[in-house]
Amino acid sequence: MTNPGRVIALDVGDVRIGVAVTDPTRTIAQPVEVYRRVGYGPDSRYVKGLCERYGTTEVLLGLPLNMDGTRGGQAQKALAFGNVLAEAGLTVYYWDERMTTVTAEKTLISGGVRREDRRLYVDKLAATVILEQWLASGGPHSAPPTA
Repeated sequence: MTNPGRVIALDVGDVRIGVAVTDPTRTIAQPVEVYRRVGYGPDSRYVKGLCERYGTTEVLLGLPLNMDGTRGGQAQKALAFGNVLAEAGLTVYYWDERMTTVTAEKTLISGGVRREDRRLYVDKLAATVILEQWLASGGPHSAPPTA
């Protein structure tokens, strides 16, 4: 079996981007960091640099769908950022991220993380949840949605 390589997952918000990465065998997802957004250009260069650091060109973006499954404003923003990343030469996948931040918050609460400290971790933990769910589903099994 060939080594599939790493995938970087992003939980993209208006202010911050949570980052997680797989191990080289795509078995384990681990949180990496939280990046404070600057703008599409600097943000895409940051992600490209992450990909170089981890030796991958594959990026998984959380797609924040509405609870009824439709695409709202936040989903459109994620798709637009995904298009910027694709134009930069990266392969972009999307994953329905509904409830991942809630899951991350509950995990932090059950771990005894103080309310003031949770915002330092919630975005990268949400990216990890997105990546874990994607890995459990079998990974890139369908074409990414178009904007």
